[in-house]
Amino acid sequence: MVTEDPNSSPETREGQPARRPVKSEAAFRTISEVSEDLDVPQHVLRFWESKFTQIKPLKRGGGRRYYRPEDVQLLSHIRDLLYRDGYTIRGVQKLLREPAAKGKGEEAEVARPAAKAPPAADRKTALREMAEELRDLRRILAEARRK
Repeated sequence: MVTEDPNSSPETREGQPARRPVKSEAAFRTISEVSEDLDVPQHVLRFWESKFTQIKPLKRGGGRRYYRPEDVQLLSHIRDLLYRDGYTIRGVQKLLREPAAKGKGEEAEVARPAAKAPPAADRKTALREMAEELRDLRRILAEARRK
C-alpha cells in the first residue's frame, strides 16, 4: 500500500487545489497567472502579443513575462471582443487604434459588429481576414509541433 506525503501534493486536506496567495491589484502577474485568471491558454496570450502592439509585458531574464494591471485589463477586453462579441483579430486591431477604445472603461463607445449581413465586398474582406488568421494559427501550430 502506497501512501502519499501530505506535504508533496499541491492540494489541501479537503482535496481542493491549493490557492495561490492573493496579490494586490497593482501587482505584476506572470503569464500563468494571467492565463488562469482569463481562462485563455498561455500560447494564445503570446500570440496576442504578436498581433496587438499595445500589449507590452515586462520581460526579465530568460524571457519570463510580467504583466502590468493595465496589460491584464487590455487582455481581458481583447478576449471579450474576440470570444464574446465575435470580432476578428483585424477588427479588434482596428478598434484598439480608434481613440474611443484607448480610454479605460469606455467599452460603450466602441462600435459593435453589425447584426445584419454586410455587403458582398465586406464579406469578401472578412473572409480574407479569416483566411489570414487561419494561416497564422496554422503557422503557430506547426511551430509548436516542431518544439
